[in-house]
Amino acid sequence: MKTQEERIKESTTRVFKAVFPNTTNHYDTLFGGTAMLYMDEIAFITATRYSRQKMVTVSSDKIDFKKPIPHGTIIELVGKVTYLGTTSLKVRVDIFIEKMYDEYREKAITGEFTFVAIDENKNAVKII
Repeated sequence: MKTQEERIKESTTRVFKAVFPNTTNHYDTLFGGTAMLYMDEIAFITATRYSRQKMVTVSSDKIDFKKPIPHGTIIELVGKVTYLGTTSLKVRVDIFIEKMYDEYREKAITGEFTFVAIDENKNAVKII
């Protein structure tokens, strides 16, 4: 049986996306709602990979938009389990900006999402 640390490491999820004009706002930066959509999706995948159970988002905690993300950049979303309860877990998602044509990279957004494991009747169940 794998340790909790091994499961956290193996469930850490990384996704890269290009920021195209159709995902930006009138300032030519990634629309905040789109960033939150991406973050919830990565958090869901991370939670599911950790638990291998049906998981639902129950809350998103403070989301810090530290840097605008301009179109024409690459973003990396990283999801990692940060807390494990009986029926719930938390996933931190960080978004990093990378310029396409040089080595520049920095953290732009951080947020935390809480998920609950559910059964077929949508009742909370213990995370195995």
